[in-house]
Amino acid sequence: MSRLNHDSTEMKVALEAVSKAAEVCRAVQADLVTAGTLEKKDKSPVTVADFASQAVVCSIIAKIFPGDPVVGEEDAADLRGDQAELAEKVAEHAGMAVEDALTAIDRGNHDPATKPASRYWTLDPIDGTKGFLRGQQYAVALGLIEDGKVVLSVLGCPNLDGGLLLSAVLGGGTRVHAADGSSHPVSVSTTQDPAEARFCESVESGHSDQGASAEIAKTLGITAEPYRIDSQCKYAAVARGDADIYLRLPTRAGYQEKIWDHAAGMLCVTEAGGTVTDITGKPLDFSLGRTLSANSGIIATNGAFHDRVVEAVQAAFTVPA
Repeated sequence: MSRLNHDSTEMKVALEAVSKAAEVCRAVQADLVTAGTLEKKDKSPVTVADFASQAVVCSIIAKIFPGDPVVGEEDAADLRGDQAELAEKVAEHAGMAVEDALTAIDRGNHDPATKPASRYWTLDPIDGTKGFLRGQQYAVALGLIEDGKVVLSVLGCPNLDGGLLLSAVLGGGTRVHAADGSSHPVSVSTTQDPAEARFCESVESGHSDQGASAEIAKTLGITAEPYRIDSQCKYAAVARGDADIYLRLPTRAGYQEKIWDHAAGMLCVTEAGGTVTDITGKPLDFSLGRTLSANSGIIATNGAFHDRVVEAVQAAFTVPA
């Protein structure tokens, strides 16, 4: 059992960091995403938001927990050299001097596989880049890992129901924090029959094998249309009971899921009463570095029929060779 709770300093820091990062992301959307950038498929706005979000989160963590490493997605090396204009935009939206922003981003370079640490944070500054660019769903995902276990997380969903934060603590449940400042506990759905369940899957078909998902749904007798939503907001949907099953089926051989893509969302689901494993039914192992190298794919459910979903996946899906 973790010593942390929803009133701990770690949770207050995590909520502040993700909330401020979400504000930055919304500002970048308003300032830089235009009809022109969408038409040209210009990804520079999400690049600015990604880096600025990581700078903000890492700087806030560093102020209170200067000894805590961060395992982040971005690397400031991509902003150095001939990227001065981009670096300036990142720093402007992060509200920092350029060098301070780059230093903060680089705090996310920790690799626990080569530099073991008993405690570190893992961050996806923007999960769901295409959703961000479309003005739809994306997430800011922050998790705290101690001794290989995710013990605390905050999942920011800036475009979900006017802007939500989900927080979870190992052994302490999951809460939703609304834009008006209110918060309340949440739990997964009470659906008992998998045939009555609703799938939650990616908008982007390249993120999971949606054809196999359809076959699995058929095996389980599911007829409801999938709930399609970008990013780790899918975990939020399962945690809140908006959907009952989330599958992320491998689309290519040898792919290893990144820990920042799942740590925050996984804990939100499990602390809301659900179950999260890989597609073989194994628990997710966050102790092996920057990837879930011991796992293949993801199954998240409300927990009532998790084993039956695993069996259906095994029957209908073959990992790409």
